[in-house]
Amino acid sequence: MKVLLIGSGGREHALAWKIAQSPKLTALYAAPGNPGIAEEATIVVLDVDNQQSVVDFCQRTAIDFVVVGPEAPLVAGLADALRAAGIAVFGPSAAAAQLEGSKGFTKDLCAKYGIPTGAYKRFTEAAAAKAYVREQGAPIVIKADGLAAGKGVTVAMTLEEALAAIDECFAGAFGSAGAEVVVEAYLDGEEASFFCLCDGKNALPLASAQDHKRVGDGDTGPNTGGMGAYSPAPVMTPEMVERTMKEIIEPTMRGMAESGYPFAGVFFAGLMITRNGPELIEYNVRFGDPECQVLMMRMKSDLLPLLYAAATGTLGEMSIEWRDDAALTVVMASRGYPGAYDKNTPITALPGESATTKVFHAGTAVKDDQLVATGGRVLNVTAMGESVSKAKDAAYEALRSVSWENGFYRRDIGWRAVARETA
Repeated sequence: MKVLLIGSGGREHALAWKIAQSPKLTALYAAPGNPGIAEEATIVVLDVDNQQSVVDFCQRTAIDFVVVGPEAPLVAGLADALRAAGIAVFGPSAAAAQLEGSKGFTKDLCAKYGIPTGAYKRFTEAAAAKAYVREQGAPIVIKADGLAAGKGVTVAMTLEEALAAIDECFAGAFGSAGAEVVVEAYLDGEEASFFCLCDGKNALPLASAQDHKRVGDGDTGPNTGGMGAYSPAPVMTPEMVERTMKEIIEPTMRGMAESGYPFAGVFFAGLMITRNGPELIEYNVRFGDPECQVLMMRMKSDLLPLLYAAATGTLGEMSIEWRDDAALTVVMASRGYPGAYDKNTPITALPGESATTKVFHAGTAVKDDQLVATGGRVLNVTAMGESVSKAKDAAYEALRSVSWENGFYRRDIGWRAVARETA
């Protein structure tokens, strides 16, 4: 099977690494890719925002299957353009991708189909949103409705913080994504990420993970795209997984189909495990980043036929195997992230890799034969172990071999699971 992978981040490097192991693969191409992906795939120069150019490349190269990594091309309708040209693609239609593209759309779907989530209201102007916030009080959550690269959410612990977040959205901090704001109730509990493949009619649960969104140790500082993750998440017990499938995933799949937007791709459910059970914080319509990195390390099964089954309506025939070991990844980011940071800073050494340790590239490039950091989140140093504690020790040991003066990372990834294991 000839495969084209769309994307350039750590998630896509993990997908490329896993797809490249498939005996069903004959050729793997990637656009725009990164230096890590280049070790697994042939990088092609392709404007992935130009849907016709992607279709033309697929037809010219006789691509059998396209895997779309990031959310923006899906929300923009790349999967629709490929399907219209008769090309199999992993990823939902633009209509189904509204689950991530519009937080208001998702909240309305939850309300209609009785999916547990926080109470909410939608606003298109600041005065009404602020009046509602003053009426509700803090803590409260302010979300830009559209795509904001994981940064359009403010968990406001004070009224002042909430009002400032509303101003930020409507002042254009997130572009058109903040033209509408969703204000929702603060959910108290422990967060988890849950992933499930779907072909529109069948759902196949994958695994759980736990992300670390805030930039600083102890979950302090502003939200980021994610500073590290581990899998599995102990909070997602078998009972909690069963409830998540029954109360959240299956009603969503049914509701999307009934609404005329059947969903094919991966459900990434951001959950809060409250005293009432699992409640939905939000949906994403692609693999998480950095959660994908730990899922791919733990996955024993061949990924490629699973993705193809989700794309072609044959997921009901599939099953999946996982390694028992835990996996943990630590994100190395450029100093200043998630604010302004220097670009093109040199990375002069990376750790050696083994069967249980892997460095996934995110914001990297090669310039004048030198590996450099070009993004905010740059490297994902990932390791496996018999427990989260051992995976954490292995990942941080590997981190010591990275030579990059402008890099920083959190030192407490996995702290919740480690606390459970050592209690």
